[in-house]
Amino acid sequence: GAGKTTRVPLALLEETWLAGQTILMLEPRRLAARAAAERLASELGEKVGETVGYRIRLESRVGPKTRIEVVTEGILTRRLQDDPALEGVGLLIFDEFHVLPHSTKYPEILSRLRAFSCQK
Repeated sequence: GAGKTTRVPLALLEETWLAGQTILMLEPRRLAARAAAERLASELGEKVGETVGYRIRLESRVGPKTRIEVVTEGILTRRLQDDPALEGVGLLIFDEFHVLPHSTKYPEILSRLRAFSCQK
C-alpha cells in the first residue's frame, strides 16, 4: 500500500497537540500488530519496545518510553473496560478499518468511546 500504517503514526508522534501522550493503533490481527510495530520501530532505527511497542494476546513488548502502542481488539476492549477515558492516550488510530466490521467487538468499542465522549 501507500504506507499509511507506518507513516501516519510516525508523522503525528511529535505533534504539539499530543502533548507527549501515547498513540494507540488498533490492528485487526495479531500478526499485523506485531509486523506494524516492527516496521515502525525499524523506521526509527530502534527495537520494538522502545518508542514503538505492541500488545497482543499473551504477548507484550512495551517499555517506559513507548509512545506508539499497536494493539488488537481484545487488548483495546480490556483497556476500555479498565480505563474508559484512556488516560495518557492522545490519539486512537483504527488501522485496516475495512476489516473491522466483521468483528463483534467493534460496535462495543465504538459505543464505549461514544459514551465516554458524551459524558465530557
